Amino acid sequence: MTQRLQHLLEPGEPQCIASGYTFTEGPLWDPAGRFYFADVRDDKLYRIVPGGAPELVRETCNGNGTCFDLQGRIVQCEGLKRRVTCWNPASGTLEVLVEHADGKKFNRPNDVICHSNGDLLFSDPAFRVPLEDRELDAAIWRVSPDGAVSLVANIEYPNGLCLSPDETRLYVANTRWNKYIHELTLDASGAVAARRIFADMTWNAAPGSPDGIKCDVDGRVYCTGPGGIWVFGPDGVYVGTIEHPKPAVNFCFGGDDMKTLFVCAHDAIYTRRMKMPGLPHPYGATRRR
Repeated sequence: MTQRLQHLLEPGEPQCIASGYTFTEGPLWDPAGRFYFADVRDDKLYRIVPGGAPELVRETCNGNGTCFDLQGRIVQCEGLKRRVTCWNPASGTLEVLVEHADGKKFNRPNDVICHSNGDLLFSDPAFRVPLEDRELDAAIWRVSPDGAVSLVANIEYPNGLCLSPDETRLYVANTRWNKYIHELTLDASGAVAARRIFADMTWNAAPGSPDGIKCDVDGRVYCTGPGGIWVFGPDGVYVGTIEHPKPAVNFCFGGDDMKTLFVCAHDAIYTRRMKMPGLPHPYGATRRR
């Protein structure tokens, strides 16, 4: 299916820039020119300056999805600790951002994104936590800049998250049994005004599940799934699949022009060049002002 995407892909094959890991996840591009990724099962967070070797920057506890907050701190979901943390790359200080909602423990926070207003949204799937240990249903949660925690929506098996370019739509990759992308329409206050199934991903029997998800500047939605990274138009129409040498688990856009895909593919990291830039992180937009 990659050949259907020549208007989006530059010629050339994916390039492996790091390998030998257990399970790579949490890709994050730093507008200062660095790329971060997690080795989830080895409890480590790494940083790469393109062209250089990976550098271990901190130990985690099942550290998975990452994003920057508007202050440039790295927010990360740490599943086995059932919490979301905040780490300052400049000072090395770590703090626990949230562990509970209404006094109840989260299940296994998985992915986190930042809204331009400073809100943090994270997914909290429940089904890998024993039933007797679950205190909350699977959901998307919001942490506002003042620390207040609020429910966005309950979702069957929420995993990767991304916002549309105008931030009026929240896309949620639903993993495991029913493979699809959920679309939540948000009103001006951030509340859910409508919801629908944006894309069905069950029709391909190849290995892989909806997981990492991102938008480009034109609003196309990219999501890992069976056979590679699926691409959909803003209307949910399937465009094609970006194939990779190893199954893609997660990815992000990066590079100075935001036209490099950094792809987490199980034990390795690949890059490939795109013709279309991805959305910059709100922290990156803040730095450019």
